[in-house]
Amino acid sequence: MKTYTIRDIASLAGVSVTTVSRVLNHRPDVNKETREKIERIIEECHFVGNTNARGLKQSSEVIGMVIRGRSNPFLNALSEAVLSRAAGLEDTFITEYIDEKDDEFTTALRLTRQHRVKGLLFVGSLIDERVHCLHGLEIPVVFTTVNAENASLPRASSVSINDRALGQAVGEALWSFGHRNVAVFGSNPVAGDSLAMRFQGFCEAWNEHGLTFPKDNYRECRFSYESGYDTALEFFESHPHTTAVFAMSDNMAVGAVRALTDLGLRVPDDVSVIGFDGTAISRFCVPRLATVEQPVDEIARTSIHLLLDMLEKGAAPRHVLVDASWRPRESLSAPNPERI
Repeated sequence: MKTYTIRDIASLAGVSVTTVSRVLNHRPDVNKETREKIERIIEECHFVGNTNARGLKQSSEVIGMVIRGRSNPFLNALSEAVLSRAAGLEDTFITEYIDEKDDEFTTALRLTRQHRVKGLLFVGSLIDERVHCLHGLEIPVVFTTVNAENASLPRASSVSINDRALGQAVGEALWSFGHRNVAVFGSNPVAGDSLAMRFQGFCEAWNEHGLTFPKDNYRECRFSYESGYDTALEFFESHPHTTAVFAMSDNMAVGAVRALTDLGLRVPDDVSVIGFDGTAISRFCVPRLATVEQPVDEIARTSIHLLLDMLEKGAAPRHVLVDASWRPRESLSAPNPERI
């Protein structure tokens, strides 16, 4: 009897490996018809994998991928691109989707204890003191979207953009348009992740013009439309004369645009909004969202390349910066003189 893999199931269903993984993980973000089709094929193929491996048939060594942020379309697109790039490999990929507030490192350690994990990919990670639990791990690790150069892990590579420089570019763009009263929505501003670097760069742009960005204009926000919406409603209730919002993900930004519209404010005539990541929705929402577009395919390709180099060639870790693109679109304009 043929032993079916997750890639076989994806091919038979005409969907991506990530979609099959979502069904196996009982994720809610798969439509009913697709879910039922995949479940029917799984039953017909007698696909019974290791329960702990989320249904994956483990006939070879495993590469683990931990995605920190279930509701983040950018990270979902990136993880899908990684799996697509890895489709020709013989090794099995185990994917673990966790909440952005959960611990990706203890999740990874659990995977290594349960399976023959020979390499790890972290998507959307936060590198802080928790990373020390990986110091005794003797397998290659690749961090995507965050620079791990200062993580002091002897077998860790990383692929990221220059978040600090791009945060500074956003700050400079807002300044050049004439915005001085700006809100910033992001994660913990003192953490060691990519969003904290963006905020540092943004503040440096303000500093170069002789101003200090006011702490009261920063709000912590989750990577969701709902959080962007709720944060914008709360912020503009107490800061009604703010003329621009820099949201550090497109999700947050789109949620903020909806909130501003519900408050009777026009984007960008009354309030400009800038996002980050360059997800598909940024090109199709109204107005089109000004954003920083990350090169998803290049990040995925480079991440797989670095991991394979370390696994197959014993290559030394590398930390690669890739270029992102600033996209000044319809949601950005000069401030309304009546609101300055």
